[in-house]
Amino acid sequence: MEAYFIAAAEAMEEARRSIHFLNWAFEPETVLHPQPGGGGDDGDRIANFLKRLASTRPELDIRILCWKSALPVAATQHFFPLADRGAFDASPVKFRLDGKLPLGACHHQKMLIIDDAVAFCGGGDIGPDRWDTPAHLDNDPRREKTRYDNKAFDSRHEVMSIVDGPPAAALGELFRRRWRRCTGEALPAPTITPPTAWPQCVPPMFTDIAVGLSRTEGAWKGHRQVNECEALHLASISAARRLIYMESQYFTSPLLAAAITERLAEPEGPEVVLISTEHSPSYFDQATMDRTRWRFIAALQAADKFGRFQIYSPVTTLGRTIIVHAKLAIIDDDLLRIGSANINNRSLGFDTECDVSFEADGDARGEIARLRTGLVAHWIGCAGSVVEEAVQLHGGLCGAIEALRKAGYSRLRPITPGRLGPIGGLIANLHLGDPVEPEDAWKPWKRRCAIEAKVRSFNLRRSGARPAANEAEEETGRVVLAGVAPNAV
Repeated sequence: MEAYFIAAAEAMEEARRSIHFLNWAFEPETVLHPQPGGGGDDGDRIANFLKRLASTRPELDIRILCWKSALPVAATQHFFPLADRGAFDASPVKFRLDGKLPLGACHHQKMLIIDDAVAFCGGGDIGPDRWDTPAHLDNDPRREKTRYDNKAFDSRHEVMSIVDGPPAAALGELFRRRWRRCTGEALPAPTITPPTAWPQCVPPMFTDIAVGLSRTEGAWKGHRQVNECEALHLASISAARRLIYMESQYFTSPLLAAAITERLAEPEGPEVVLISTEHSPSYFDQATMDRTRWRFIAALQAADKFGRFQIYSPVTTLGRTIIVHAKLAIIDDDLLRIGSANINNRSLGFDTECDVSFEADGDARGEIARLRTGLVAHWIGCAGSVVEEAVQLHGGLCGAIEALRKAGYSRLRPITPGRLGPIGGLIANLHLGDPVEPEDAWKPWKRRCAIEAKVRSFNLRRSGARPAANEAEEETGRVVLAGVAPNAV
């Protein structure tokens, strides 16, 4: 997130017309450029930074739309909704809490759109605990203290994308739809787009590349169900030829487990390498998501007859946990996906999510391959060339990582499923805390049936059969082509 905070600050300084945030969490005390001791200049705190821009440049329309979180969730983030209201009170910055969604769901999108000309989208919120560098230093003094307590933040892995051109405009339109749904106020679409505020500190990874947006939205008060994130995952898993690489906070979706196990069962199917956190940071997620992940892993291991599956958790140099909060997928060298959606039920059918995907051809395929190599090298703690040589020598990424681990690169550790007791088994069976859609959100006894229906429908589609007449085939949605980005990373 160091790179995101720096690039976002630079881009916002160049804004001509608008700065629009969509966030799960937005903590006004967040420092954009943390200093040793976890502090920084008060003017560098995000709320003060935005208020300065709004007061000195009144032509800027600055808006923040943040999830109106449940009290127990807000408590884990220092009650940011209450702090936000106070921070922006009597300020030109327009701040709103958004609770217009199914009961129990959350607005989980994370993006920043500037002038409808450049936009960031990914897995990172605005919060001091989000900040870290790719080095994931064990004792980084910039993570040591906050205004709230003296507790050091854990090392954390986040990924954000940045686009300009039509994809940025598409994300701007998504913001306006959300703002109208929350407030009833229809914001006018821009008639003239200012020159792009692309931050000079970020060299573009791609130029003139096709970009798509995939969303999740639970059905609510006349708003239809949107399952684009799920649809793209199923399509890309099905299309993979050599390698499926994913990073996610959660791996619990039985539907995606079924799709991946089918590919692992093929003699010539793709390798599957997953990266996640050893255990969730919150006790609630440890009791729910971690238990259900054991089932996910066990299903893939049982299907792995040809030795093509591995799931790892990364650690720091001293062996401490790194929180993997990124939501990223790379399919072969063809598709790069970065967004907010986890590999769990609620991200694929209940919460509000948005992912950005880049479809490569020509030289762009090489850039995707280099990004994947760089991510693995960053995890292991070696040069990218070491990973490339190991892949060539061992015929794939699974063999390469295992060989490097045996050679002493031990910062990636296999995640092994634990043994479920009676309570853990009940949690995993009912997917407690992980609804499939609004219909089963408060009826966990219906959730297992909903999951089985999804998996059955998927299997029927894959086999070319049609569902029975009394079994409605679920609309999986579509991925919206956002256009071609002049620059993207």
